[in-house]
Amino acid sequence: MPGVVIDKNHCKGCELCVKSCPQHILRMSKQISVKGYFYAEMFDSSRCIGCKICAITCPDAAIEVVTNGTLYSLFEY
Repeated sequence: MPGVVIDKNHCKGCELCVKSCPQHILRMSKQISVKGYFYAEMFDSSRCIGCKICAITCPDAAIEVVTNGTLYSLFEY
């Protein structure tokens, strides 16, 4: 089952990952990070398909998508 790991201390709250997620499973946290930003969080891990679009769109490289068993790859056509 794929999952999203977000480093809340590197996230600056730009919301690009929230807007780009095709499954709409990311949202902004109500808590503030050490740097003073509302950070992104995943709220429904069961719907994650491991597409890695959130990690690709993150300008701060604060998101890592981990997969166990199945690896999804993006292909350029």
